[in-house]
Amino acid sequence: MRDLLSDPEGAAANDPEQRARELSKRELPKRFYKKAEAAKVDGGFAIHLDGRAVKTPAKVTLLLPTLTLAEAVAAEWEAQEKEIDPGKMPLTRISNSAQDAVTSKFADVADEITRFVGNDALCYRADGPETLVTRQRELWDPVLNWAGDALGGVFVLIEGIIHKEQPEALLSSFRTRLDALSPLQLSALHTATTLTGSAVLAYALFEKRVTADEAWKAAFVEEDWNIERWGEDAESSQMRVYKRKEFDAAVLILEQA
Repeated sequence: MRDLLSDPEGAAANDPEQRARELSKRELPKRFYKKAEAAKVDGGFAIHLDGRAVKTPAKVTLLLPTLTLAEAVAAEWEAQEKEIDPGKMPLTRISNSAQDAVTSKFADVADEITRFVGNDALCYRADGPETLVTRQRELWDPVLNWAGDALGGVFVLIEGIIHKEQPEALLSSFRTRLDALSPLQLSALHTATTLTGSAVLAYALFEKRVTADEAWKAAFVEEDWNIERWGEDAESSQMRVYKRKEFDAAVLILEQA
């Protein structure tokens, strides 16, 4: 089967916003199949297009660990109309990245997520106005307190933009926990981290300490605060819708993989 959903080198680490722009520039292939469906095969579940298995960019059969995920990926393929638009298939792209890239570069991806913890958005606090400060504290402190207790440390809070180091023992504890994840879970965790700017939020989501809506709200505290006062421009609104679809795909994987 043709290489339909190839991503740039190192796609597991790409900014989803940049990826959206890249995908929008590509010439889209035509839909060539009548039916997309999940199929049980050796090693998991495949996606069949008129009986032929979808392959990853590395030209191996795309495999999903559960029927629920396979059916969701198949639904992405089934939803394509005259053209196949990878920008509208986040589950497929995350799964491709997991199988082709994260499996062989697991430690590198885990290390990158851990670096996010060292600069986690939840640690950088506004110094005013008070309404924003209070909102950040209400939404972020419970997550950071839980994460600190779980990791055996206390996060350093920062007002402004001057970087401060987080405790090395805390970062080491977080990194160790990532080794228990599958490549698919790690790929989804990376996606959730880059979309929210917070590995702590992404991991809290994985551990079911916050819901998807709670994590999303916490990630966009400052943006929402500004929208309430100044309104929202159309381009930003459109990009946020795109990001939420990517985020929801990552959430489904974290819940089901």
